[in-house]
Amino acid sequence: MGEILDSHGDNRLDVHVGLTLDDVRPPSDEEILRVEDLTVEFPTDDGVVHAVRGVSYVLHQREVLGIVGESGSGKSVSSMAVMGLLPRTARISGRIFFRGEDVLALPQRRRRDLRGKKIAMVFQDPMTALNPVFTIGDQLAEAVLAHELMPRKQALGRAREMLDLVGIPQAEARLRAYPHEFSGGMRQRAMIAMAVINNPDVIIADEPTTALDVTVQAQILEKLIEVKDAVNAAIVLITHDLGVIAGMAHKVLVMYAGKPVEVADTDAIFYSPRMPYTAGLLGSMPSTDTTGHRLRPIKGAPPSLINLPSGCPFSPRCPLADEECVTREPDLALTDALDHRAACHHWPKMKAVEDPTVFFRAESEIQG
Repeated sequence: MGEILDSHGDNRLDVHVGLTLDDVRPPSDEEILRVEDLTVEFPTDDGVVHAVRGVSYVLHQREVLGIVGESGSGKSVSSMAVMGLLPRTARISGRIFFRGEDVLALPQRRRRDLRGKKIAMVFQDPMTALNPVFTIGDQLAEAVLAHELMPRKQALGRAREMLDLVGIPQAEARLRAYPHEFSGGMRQRAMIAMAVINNPDVIIADEPTTALDVTVQAQILEKLIEVKDAVNAAIVLITHDLGVIAGMAHKVLVMYAGKPVEVADTDAIFYSPRMPYTAGLLGSMPSTDTTGHRLRPIKGAPPSLINLPSGCPFSPRCPLADEECVTREPDLALTDALDHRAACHHWPKMKAVEDPTVFFRAESEIQG
């Protein structure tokens, strides 16, 4: 297990993977994916669900972008929109560019050609993503044959190479196995193999380590980085766990109530957060400082995406909230550092303290 150290050399938090950014190849200047003001709404009998509200980001070749937030913050829905996997009832606006091509304006056939070949996805639950009645080899071969004309034997040969690449032993024999014969970690490796079998430019990994123990988490994440570098791809890594992206993401986008609330380089997010929600996430993580003590969760719960509160949606849970926060929602704007944006009226107060998690620490300790 690796560690992130603060500027004084003290342990800030434990990281669930033994990677550092030195192990991840640096991104190039070549732009692969651009998302501009993406909005997704779902009409329901109870009202309109505002699932995603104005998400924007740029992804470069070999770059790893971490998207972080609690369940229901819009992380997965925004990526499903990029993949074109949302139901027909979804109302999508904004623009998605893949290598300069407007994906939302493309005909369905062209979007299907991109999906799985140029933009691939590692789904959250491999047991439900894999078909239980087909062998692993059949499913990997199908991912190839859906995009290329070749003999099935050749497709199975590529499938075996991919299982070798992701570290599954006895790959030839494992091609004939069914998903239920794999362990959780092996199923996730098979999903990574399926995602990279066509050498995609972008890999979207949606909670790839959910329900896995810490040791297997580290193995899966390290393998994901190795495979990414092998195919020269970029990664969008979706997670609720900041520890997962600490050692592997170049940039982090923090989402709350469907909206980006902070965007910055990874180091800035961990050591200089300018949004109270980000500080709350950092403060709620286990670390050497919390050994033997209760964790410090963020009080309250995320708001309903049908009836969002007026002003800042985080204000009911924020220890810095005042009248301005309740009446006016802050824009995602530049703070004190280049390329560090935060949606908070009071980011200077966050800057003024050495450890911004202290705001949540004091609140939770008073309640405890």
